[in-house]
Amino acid sequence: MARIRPPKKSETLEVRLPYDAKAAFMARCRETGQTASEAVRLFIDSELAGRARARNRLRAWQTLAAAVAGLAIGAAAAPSLAQTSAGDEAAFETLDRDGNGMLTPAEFARR
Repeated sequence: MARIRPPKKSETLEVRLPYDAKAAFMARCRETGQTASEAVRLFIDSELAGRARARNRLRAWQTLAAAVAGLAIGAAAAPSLAQTSAGDEAAFETLDRDGNGMLTPAEFARR
């Protein structure tokens, strides 16, 4: 039976570079006071974080587009929803005792 080993605490990654690129990279690491491994880990972490930010930005744009579409549909439907019939107006005027065009909770409760 095959034995399953737990994952290692860390993994290695082999990268092949032209000599000039490696020399320049190592010089840059010395200038910044970090090891090549630290620089590569930071790069990988920032790339992974950048992808997560990009996904979040995409979700934000999708949400905004859905909201704009909803507002556009609502704006198109609003005029037909705002139309009232004579019977509706008469019922409202009956409730609006002081005739100010607004119903207070007390006026509505008296119905």
